[in-house]
Amino acid sequence: MQLIDIDKTRYRKHLKIVFIGCAVSLAVGSLALSQTLIAIFPDESGSHFHWNLLGVIVSAVTIGWLLNKYRQHDFMREVTYVWELKQALNKIARKMRKLEAAALDGNKNALLAMQYSYAGSRLLWHLDDNALTLDELAIKQHELDRLAEKFHVTLLVADYDEKILTAF
Repeated sequence: MQLIDIDKTRYRKHLKIVFIGCAVSLAVGSLALSQTLIAIFPDESGSHFHWNLLGVIVSAVTIGWLLNKYRQHDFMREVTYVWELKQALNKIARKMRKLEAAALDGNKNALLAMQYSYAGSRLLWHLDDNALTLDELAIKQHELDRLAEKFHVTLLVADYDEKILTAF
């Protein structure tokens, strides 16, 4: 997955619309379905927990299905890209200890995975206005740059492929 420039304003606007749409759809859908089921199949004891639960589950599954179906739509482009980038960075984060150890030994793939992780994190944090951890990231990036220089490795984010993580 290549890192691309994202229009921050468009991304945040579309993310907000998708989030609010999902929340409203979940609330309205689950209430409408559960109330319909309660009207059709009333319970004399007054407990309708199972109908309410079924309404929430069916609404959530429907929303998930719709999000998946329309993930390639132009409106969802930035939202889907950021979601996939977060997944890719999570895969790296789960192997970061091994990557850091291998990077100290000059493993080019480990250095490249760390470079991709730092560049991707910087992009995400910029989109989410998370400036608190940028200083820590700058320190880690400087250490990575020193290691790359020490082992004479050129790190290009475009060279990263998720398949290199299988070695760690």
